[in-house]
Amino acid sequence: MAESTATIIFGFIAILLSGLTYGTTGFGFGLVSVPLLLIFLPPQMAVPTSLLLSSVTGISIVLEARRNVELKRIWPLMVGGLIGIPVGTYILTALDPNILKIIIGIIISLCAVAFLTGFRRPVGNEKATSIPIGFASGLLNGATGMSGPPVILFFSNQGVKKNVFRANLAAHFLILNCITLPMQGVSGLLTRDVFTYALWWFPAMAVGTWAGIKLSHKINENLFRTVALTLVAATGLVAVVTGIRAF
Repeated sequence: MAESTATIIFGFIAILLSGLTYGTTGFGFGLVSVPLLLIFLPPQMAVPTSLLLSSVTGISIVLEARRNVELKRIWPLMVGGLIGIPVGTYILTALDPNILKIIIGIIISLCAVAFLTGFRRPVGNEKATSIPIGFASGLLNGATGMSGPPVILFFSNQGVKKNVFRANLAAHFLILNCITLPMQGVSGLLTRDVFTYALWWFPAMAVGTWAGIKLSHKINENLFRTVALTLVAATGLVAVVTGIRAF
């Protein structure tokens, strides 16, 4: 019971931070929540729980930022994502949990470092490039619940303006989650325990997202993003270490 209580409390804090990050920047829910949840939960529980909660919070962000959503920009991403999601879902059900922890940790740590160092090389044909980027995003969403890294790097690379960046990311992630969750349900990943944890942590998600949306209009986003990405890199390293220690 002590372990269960500790998991609920720690998860509440993790989801609160995730909602705050997501509400402020339009990304980062899975990047923050999944590595932290992996400390107490296996990937097969952490990933679908994060996806459930991020889907709910994504609705509020998309409604708030709907005027800046550009469907012409995100539809090629969705085409690639539709192909990548079932591949990622299969990986989640087939791969050893500890190996998946290590892979998740390495991916998000490398992406966080890339964001922090300001990696940028704009490409000319954005629509054509968006399809493989969308595939990578869908694959990661199905396997890790973290569809953000490829698209965030891509939008940063293309110099997309802040408000459009935030709105399109939130819309893209919401659509991906609405596709991924039914596939995970068919695969047996949406268990009773997953829904129980999601219900326990729903208030944290709601409060964090609300505060993040309010803060998004008042604080220096560059500073907040630096802090958030530093946290992401650190939690990614924790996921790698916990995965290695299990062997």
